[in-house]
Amino acid sequence: MIYLILSILCSVTVGVIFKIVRKYSVAVMQIVMWNYVFALLLCYFIYKPEPLKLDTNAPWAIYIALGILMPTIFLFLAASIRHMGIVKTDAAQRLSLIIPILAAYFIFKEHFNFFKVIGVIIAFPAIVLILSKPNSQKSKKWLFPAAVLVGFGIVDILFKQIALYTTVLYTTSLFVVFCGAFITATLMVINDALTCKTKLTIKNALFGALVGIFNFGNILFYLKAHKVFSDNPSTVFASMNIGVIVLGSITGVLLFKERMSILNYAGICLALAAILFITLSVW
Repeated sequence: MIYLILSILCSVTVGVIFKIVRKYSVAVMQIVMWNYVFALLLCYFIYKPEPLKLDTNAPWAIYIALGILMPTIFLFLAASIRHMGIVKTDAAQRLSLIIPILAAYFIFKEHFNFFKVIGVIIAFPAIVLILSKPNSQKSKKWLFPAAVLVGFGIVDILFKQIALYTTVLYTTSLFVVFCGAFITATLMVINDALTCKTKLTIKNALFGALVGIFNFGNILFYLKAHKVFSDNPSTVFASMNIGVIVLGSITGVLLFKERMSILNYAGICLALAAILFITLSVW
């Protein structure tokens, strides 16, 4: 259980860091780039990946897609936290599970039982309620958490496709994806430096290091939790998603005084119910 708690803490801490950095004059793209530098180093020294052993049969198209998509989604994640808060962003990120579930049904023709159908049905109004804002605030900032939801959902699908390639160690694939993401983020930083004259600073590197450490810690402890609960993976799935939403909500409301409407709270409750039903569907 300690691994689950640590994974949840690491996940929410990433959001807290992005919430805090808005008080400083930082370049988010540089933070994302440095995040992958430290994630790469930790992945290499902890998992000892063997990327040189990969051949043409490896899922290179998926590696490339993830390498481009992941840093892009990270930028939307940071923007969503800045404009919409930790509560809504964490809830949107966790509800992204609806995307691979829909893909499983419509693309991979997976059979749905009663609990999964109920979970999917509940998830849609949960998304609407979580992202809803008063009519007086005619802002399109809800697009940021919406992009987080869709983006992380697609990332989840792609990582599940990678897991099907059993001839390649998952940690080796993770290392290659981090390499691709680092290259993409670096190109973004170079473009920003050329077009906006943004300079590299130690401050961005330090924040990037923090994000990278906690981002990788989230992955590390999540995988360790799955090993401990290998006979009951649904426990990890439910605890992780529900735990992040609950802790993220407490952090956002109490620590950062984020404003939530009754509809938003109703959406959070529906999100928790949706995750619970989806988890029950695999028990």
